[in-house]
Amino acid sequence: MTTPGQARFASFAWGVLGYTILVILWGAFVRASGSGDGCGSHWPLCDGQVVPMDGHTAQYIEFAHRVSSALVGFLTLGLLAWAYRAFPKGDAVRKSAWAVLFFTITESLIGAVLVKQGWVKDDASIGRAVFLAIHLINTFLLVASMTLAAWWASGQARLSLRSQGSFGWALLVALFGLLLLGVSGAVNALGDTIRPMADSASTIKAGLQPTAHFLDRLRLIHPTLAISVGLYILLVAGLAKHLRPTDQVNRWANAVIGLLVIEMTAGFVNVLLKAPIWMQIVHLLLADGMWIALLLLSASALAEGVPHGEVAEAPQGAGRAGFKEYVALTKPRVISLLLFTTVTAMFAAVNGWPGLWSLIAVMLGGYMSAGAANTINMVVER
Repeated sequence: MTTPGQARFASFAWGVLGYTILVILWGAFVRASGSGDGCGSHWPLCDGQVVPMDGHTAQYIEFAHRVSSALVGFLTLGLLAWAYRAFPKGDAVRKSAWAVLFFTITESLIGAVLVKQGWVKDDASIGRAVFLAIHLINTFLLVASMTLAAWWASGQARLSLRSQGSFGWALLVALFGLLLLGVSGAVNALGDTIRPMADSASTIKAGLQPTAHFLDRLRLIHPTLAISVGLYILLVAGLAKHLRPTDQVNRWANAVIGLLVIEMTAGFVNVLLKAPIWMQIVHLLLADGMWIALLLLSASALAEGVPHGEVAEAPQGAGRAGFKEYVALTKPRVISLLLFTTVTAMFAAVNGWPGLWSLIAVMLGGYMSAGAANTINMVVER
């Protein structure tokens, strides 16, 4: 049961989260519009000035982002101070508030490195891509900390990680997969901004060239990763509804599934429209929403007091599953027919020997892909 003070804190925390999302979206606009060097290589000053008076458009865009980000810092300090007044020592809300402060500080420091190193505007270096990935990870962790602080302050049950079994790990893998997908999306958006392609065919052709720029190569990874991670998240959301049968878990599982479908559709539209700035912003907004929804699904499913659904038990006397049993789940006899037709087509395509490494890659990758699909099918139909 929350007190009136805790309820007010929760409203404030949700408000801070909403404002932070807007700042994140504005930051994406700064990158997509090429305004990242609006203040030159100066930080925290803007082109050597506290407040630029006679600047240009890019400078005002970048300066507005810095001011709005500074406000996040002040709101974070207020969040931490209020958490100490409203919640007892050792409470999860206090710990989350500390995490918010930590990731807010690291967020600003990462931004400073990008500016000071000149990794802005049209820079296409590996250093910029690496720090952009780190920036995205830190942003997602900041959003996660704010979300959990607001969620627990709203009176929701705290986490209970004991006795969660493999399902707890499944949720953790889903969160990691979405984080990895966000990283690939950030680098992909960078490529769309500074190395735009005329059409999808040109994008694929450029990415497959041995001498292609690393941004062109990485651009092909994001859609493939999105499909793989998306299918896994769909599976986990479905399992959550079965293994943690509560109304709250069911609502967040449905939210995750709905947002995933919308996000995948938005990604397809983004490719068709050749990644205009407004569509990049929408895509990022949906990604943030997806991250929050999956996080709250995990928090709901792993909370204290949540009942566990029935799981089929192994027959009495059955031993622990070994390597042979796990291989059987992949249906190797069915896959052998698939690989035979695939390898035959490879020989026919080149009218001879297709190459050892090509054969190994196709056979190993084909078995793993088909085996994973068969295993998922066995789990769903269990």
